[in-house]
Amino acid sequence: MLLGFKTELKLNNQQRTALAKHCGVARHAWNWGLGLTKQILDHNRDNPEEKIKFPTAIDLHKWLIALVKPEYPWYYEVSKCAPQYALRQLSEAWRRAFKKTSKPPRFKKKGRADSFTIDGAIKLEHFRIKVPKIDWLKTYERLPTCFSPKSITISRTADRWFISFKMETEPVNNPKAHSVVGVYLGIKALAVLSTGEVFEGAKCSRKYEKKLSRLQWLNRHKKSGSANWKKAQVKIAQLHRKIANIRKDTLHKLTTYLAKNHSRIGIEDLNVSGMMANHKLAKAIADMGFYEFRRQLSYKCELYGSTLVVVDQWYPSTKTCSRCHTKKDSMPLSERVFRCDNCGFECDRDLNASFNLEQAAS
Repeated sequence: MLLGFKTELKLNNQQRTALAKHCGVARHAWNWGLGLTKQILDHNRDNPEEKIKFPTAIDLHKWLIALVKPEYPWYYEVSKCAPQYALRQLSEAWRRAFKKTSKPPRFKKKGRADSFTIDGAIKLEHFRIKVPKIDWLKTYERLPTCFSPKSITISRTADRWFISFKMETEPVNNPKAHSVVGVYLGIKALAVLSTGEVFEGAKCSRKYEKKLSRLQWLNRHKKSGSANWKKAQVKIAQLHRKIANIRKDTLHKLTTYLAKNHSRIGIEDLNVSGMMANHKLAKAIADMGFYEFRRQLSYKCELYGSTLVVVDQWYPSTKTCSRCHTKKDSMPLSERVFRCDNCGFECDRDLNASFNLEQAAS
């Protein structure tokens, strides 16, 4: 199976400038292609009798070479793959938007999620990687030297640069300590297992909310584009990165524990976007990272030989008694203890839901 590998780069100022140029060209190609495709869509909507065929990534790249590159000579200072992959990603974004699986693509802004993808003669050594047009780049972490990736993605988060690529990994099928487990995701605790274990969420956004608000408040009067404004923007981005890293670390530890120690794992198919519509709970739900939890658990179950059972989102796990299977008419969030009127069973509502998910996954 293919597994992603991502590590931080150890760069000098000259290399940082070269990577920033690649990001700038990729961003310019994306924005140019997005503007052109939006014009085509507007024309087709206003003139249904004179429709223009929506361009593919190949069409956009041909037009870019003919129209844009002669006008902007700095395109030739970077690898030709950077704008090419940007247009491929734009085409894929429109494809998902047309299928209603995601929102339409938006214009990119400098300094926000800067990244680019290139391919070619890529060579890996223990603590460095050879990238076309940029040459050797050092890393803080030892790289897998058993293969050469076909393409790599270099991205920037705050003031740090990262490199990522896909590598072939053999699944590991070790004996598991537990056969079946139900996992109920909640807001009070990140996960309650049917074994009785409770995993608290990081809740890092709430922890650093005041500090983030303070940094943004101090930055409000600085002149946009000034040196002090840029320094403040880096500090804000660093804090956002710290919050994201704490959340990812918590989720990685939990999902790895579940996949390594349980043969079958039952979870609910949560409608996260629908849950986020509740403005009273949206911040707490986003802070837990339910979507990232399922994404990590999906590939880790495949990696460690476990089976992930996704129970239907309409399954009444919190309203059903795990002992006699009697369903209640309602179970408001204020009721933290489940009490069955039929058999008298009493249990924490989240633990009772995890029991039902375990039974559904069996």
